[in-house]
Amino acid sequence: MTEIDAIPAAFRWNLSPQHPGAQELANRLKVSQLLAQALLSRGLSEEADCRLFLQPSLKALHEPSTMPGITTAAERIARAMRDRERIVIYGDYDVDGITATAILWHAIRLLGGDVGYYVPHRIDEGYGLNAQAVAQLIEQGARLIVTVDCGVTAIDAAQVVMDRGADLIITDHHQFDAQRLPQCTAIVHPRLPVEGQAAYANPHLCGAGVAFKLAWQTAKALTGNPRVQPEFREFLVEATALAALGTIADVVPLVGENRVLAHYGLSGLRESKLTGIRALIASAALTGRQLDSYHVGFCLAPRLNACGRMGHAQLAVKMLTEANEAEALETATYLEEQNRARQVMERAILDQALAQLDAAGSAAEQEHAVVLASDQWHAGVIGIVAARLVERFCRPTVLISLTDGQGQGSARSIPGFHLANALAACSAHLISHGGHEMAAGLKIKREEFDPFRAAFNDYARRHVDAAMMQPQLQLEAPARLGDMTEALVADLQRLGPFGNANRRPIWLFRDVQLALAPRVVGKTGQHLQLLVKQGDMRMKCIAFGLARVADKLTPGASLELAAEPMINQFNGRRSVELEVKDLRMPQEA
Repeated sequence: MTEIDAIPAAFRWNLSPQHPGAQELANRLKVSQLLAQALLSRGLSEEADCRLFLQPSLKALHEPSTMPGITTAAERIARAMRDRERIVIYGDYDVDGITATAILWHAIRLLGGDVGYYVPHRIDEGYGLNAQAVAQLIEQGARLIVTVDCGVTAIDAAQVVMDRGADLIITDHHQFDAQRLPQCTAIVHPRLPVEGQAAYANPHLCGAGVAFKLAWQTAKALTGNPRVQPEFREFLVEATALAALGTIADVVPLVGENRVLAHYGLSGLRESKLTGIRALIASAALTGRQLDSYHVGFCLAPRLNACGRMGHAQLAVKMLTEANEAEALETATYLEEQNRARQVMERAILDQALAQLDAAGSAAEQEHAVVLASDQWHAGVIGIVAARLVERFCRPTVLISLTDGQGQGSARSIPGFHLANALAACSAHLISHGGHEMAAGLKIKREEFDPFRAAFNDYARRHVDAAMMQPQLQLEAPARLGDMTEALVADLQRLGPFGNANRRPIWLFRDVQLALAPRVVGKTGQHLQLLVKQGDMRMKCIAFGLARVADKLTPGASLELAAEPMINQFNGRRSVELEVKDLRMPQEA
């Protein structure tokens, strides 16, 4: 093997099986064979299912009354509205909680209810239903408290509500212990087991999605009509924009009902009538643009999250609910400033975390998880840094911000490692914990950090194998450069919105030769620009972050590419190019 053959692939390539029926499905759907192959590799083989996937419909949303606890909850909210009782929505401080709060607030206001909202401070109060806060809300006149995106483990706080003579409805989607549920009027949860009732069809609904369904069911309960009034139906369509923000930001699987909400919500964001959404989009310089899941995940959601991470999420909720245009623009500008400050802090914490790992040396390399702590870290930012470390090391990661005698932690996971279960197994060392499979939070006493780290690492060694620690690229099928047309790129966009459980389609290109020497590009010289050929076909490529292999690439070299086609527009000209995710020599296959 020559030096040029020694290009290490960054990922383990997992090629989807070839489907012999791809051409037949393509003929029936009148689409390309490659698009049909992508549908089949996503488990879609029936023509009706494929058409619904390519053309999502609001008719595919599940009937809200089938969700556990929702009928009781909606009837109680409707009664509170009839009796003019004060309703307070208690939300979480992340994007899912912020948008869930806004959905339910707008719905109850539109239906004529007396409603307010409360969002805890991330640092001062922490995650979840706070006993002191609910007691204060009741003293201020709340007769019904409705949680969104939190509360399913809040046994003590729920008891405080009961003891003070108010009612509590919990809506949540996080992990819970079925043997230890809070006592309250109703728990609305897509995975809650109910004797004699079929499981809800979408167990992966996020907090904003649950709030959307509760709003829908409440409108029905208030009128006694199975169909909502036209004005409220218009609101529900508008509210898909908020639901899409929560769904995409919370990284729930973008399939089924979630995909419908994300699809319609993304379409509606640009034309949204909500003052706060328009201000948010303007602050990100996206006004008038067609928005996709990338814009939500990397432009809009970080601005909303920055408010809760660096300050108080109450501001973001106000922007999306009762703020006028001037107030919304002012808040959006503030969010932009907070997001920039968050980015600076994030880079500093990441550098410090990497320094800790470097200092630990081989001991850290041998572990199947990353568990770090510091007195210098901001508790509102460590979750993002944990996600960065997961991307870099492909290991479940827990970062803890220590203050005085206590620590607040955020954890992020890898596919196949259930974080909530892992924290439950280490709960003897924790004050509290909560979350789901891929993201979680915890509180811990300072003196318990070392025992917790040992316990978590031990659990990871038993549940994380070598394959899980190597990042993987899922490839659709082999393709040729000549297949990559503008029509195909437009066709493949119909598979979106992309995200968790609905990956972007990446294709395998074999027998590709390098036509010219590669160019190193980018402000920091991290990227490669390539020109490749296959027969008479030539195509430009951009390979982000792959400049490290530039000196091993010479004209004429044979390559295999894992790449996604995209449209490049330059000087009024459009052309198809490849975004290379990874490359290797044929001998390495």
